[in-house]
This record gives sequence, C-alpha cells and structure tokens, in this order.
Amino acid sequence: MIPATVETIPFVDLKAAYHRLQSEIDAAVATVLESGWYILGAEGQVFEAAFARYLGLPHVVGVASGTDAVLLALRACGVGPGDEVITVSHTAVATVAAIELCGAIPRLVDVEPDTLTLAPQALEKAITGRTKAIIPVHLYGGPADLRPILTFAEEHGLMVIEDCAQAHGARYAGRLVGTLGDAAAFSFYPTKNLGAMGDGGAVATSRADVAERLRLLRQYGWRERYISEAAGFNSRLDELQAAILRVRLLHLDAENEARRRLAVAYDEQLSGLPLTLPVVRRGDHHVYHLYAIRTARREELRVHLRERGIGTAVHYPVPVHLQPAYARLGYRRGSLPVTEGAALSLLSLPMYPDLSPDAPAIVAKAITQFFNA
Repeated sequence: MIPATVETIPFVDLKAAYHRLQSEIDAAVATVLESGWYILGAEGQVFEAAFARYLGLPHVVGVASGTDAVLLALRACGVGPGDEVITVSHTAVATVAAIELCGAIPRLVDVEPDTLTLAPQALEKAITGRTKAIIPVHLYGGPADLRPILTFAEEHGLMVIEDCAQAHGARYAGRLVGTLGDAAAFSFYPTKNLGAMGDGGAVATSRADVAERLRLLRQYGWRERYISEAAGFNSRLDELQAAILRVRLLHLDAENEARRRLAVAYDEQLSGLPLTLPVVRRGDHHVYHLYAIRTARREELRVHLRERGIGTAVHYPVPVHLQPAYARLGYRRGSLPVTEGAALSLLSLPMYPDLSPDAPAIVAKAITQFFNA
C-alpha cells in the first residue's frame, strides 16, 4: 500500500487550467446562466460548429459522455444486438462497456508492443461472419496505425469508429485523428486534453446519414418533440459544458504543445535508465494525454515517487478481458500477452499543460535515485 503524503508534484491539477482561463470560463458560464436555456441550445450548436471546423468535418454531435459517444456512434453506424465489434483490451473499460450497451459482442485483440495500440495483424484472426465494426483506440495521445486498419475494414465491408477520447488534436499521417473513419467518439471528461468541468462527449463524422441518425438517437429518437421515430436515448451535452468547451477549444493546440514540450523534457531526462519510454510512430503527431513509462519494478517505483511527493497513476492495471465483469467473454490469462505484460509494467507520470517546466527534471532525478539505490 502506498503511504499517504502531500504531493508536491501532483499527477494532475485541474484547478490550474481553470485559474489560467478563469475570466473566459466565468464569462461563458455566466452567459449560459443568464440565458435561461440549459439543454440543447445555442451554446451547444456553437461548440459543435467550432469543433467541426477544428476537425475539418461537416458534422459534430454533442452527447452526454465519451461512453455514450461510442455507443451512439455504433448505433448510428448500424451496429446492434448480435453484431461483433473488434477492439482492444488495453483501453479504458468504457470502450468495451459501450459495445455491450449497444447489444453487440466485443472481440478483443492484442496491441502492438511499442505503441500499445491495436495490432492490425490481429484483425484477420478476430473477424467472423458477424463482425460489423472495428474500434481502434488512440491511446495516451498517440494514434493507432489506421492505414492498415482502414484497408482491412474496406476489404471486409466493416465500419471504423475511432475512439479519440485520449487524443484530441493528435495526427496520423498529417490528418487529425477522428477524421479518417466512418465516425469518431470523443470524451470531454475533465482530465482529457479537451476537458469539460463535468461529463461530456461528442461524435464527429463526415457522413450526413450518420449525423442525422445521431441527432435522433441522442434525444429519444425525436425529430418532432415527443414523437419518437427511433428508439433513442437521453444523451445530451448540456449548455454549461458546451460553453466551457468552446473556451477550452481555443487553447487546445497551445496546451497540446505544452504537453509535447514536457514529453521532450521527460525523454531527455529519462534516457539511459532501465525504462521503456513512450514510442511515437514516424509521421505521427502525439499529444501526450498521458506520459506512460514501463518498468518491471512498477510498484516499487510508484511507492518511491509517492514518498517524495510525486503523484502517479496506472493506465490500466487490469486488462478488460481479465476483469470479473467480462469473464463471460471467454478470454483466459495469456490470451493477449502484449496487453497483459503492459498492464504489469506501465506507470503514468505527471503530465498536464500547467505542469512546471522544471517538473520532468525533478521527477527524473527521483527515478534515477531509485534505480541507483
């Protein structure tokens, strides 16, 4: 058990971003409160349009959470009960939960050993006659290898729904993630690169038919109020969160660059130590939602850093296929060896735009002391 102590370098500090942007955020919130309109109003429309412009897509539909974004994207793309969806086990459980909420069956595959994103070569063994879609997860701020995934999907008539919850502003082969598949799910959970001050999510798509279906599904299947054309949901991005996100979006690229500078400092300070550092595929633009290192001595190192006031986290300690709730899927320990090995060794270090530029050197010094002891 990690002893409690005061963190001098917290793993994340959400108040720092609020204080930096306080005047803009407070003004946006006040505008909503004064309007008297709090659900599906002008602020939501303005944010959807602004995020669509940022992505270079015609359609963004705000929803209540990142989980709902995956769920509604699946439903809008025609995935339903009995269909199979291929995705990874090394992800936030929300990805797999959304597949099951859709009534579909998750088919979990292993990840590449360097980037820890979906291994395209695993798709051939996972596909069956019931497979309807693939969900590549852009992990820790780095893109999945989309080109072979998209090629495989086209060859087999599958939908591709990008899970972009951890990769706002990341690029693959020069294009923003979320713009290459049939649809893309974004989370605006407060810790994300583009974070709200509560739950929120959105689905982006270039397809007008998918966007129309999304707008129906997010509010009971209504096109006309109180008349359900489809069996829909209650999943709406509220006006307060939309207003905050409109402000945060203006600063997203600058904040991502701050993350990238911190990552460069970590890379420089930690090189030469017996660690595996984050790998960036050539041509990718990584936005470092997390800076996750790997070491076989993860738990010892975590205690060592905690005792020195340095916060850390583990993303993720137990792969989805080994969690009790998903035992019924039939996977066994050893089924996905790369995923399972990563779960035992990953440790996320402090990473957020307002982290002091001196922090990577302080963290690296503590890690160096650990390995030299």
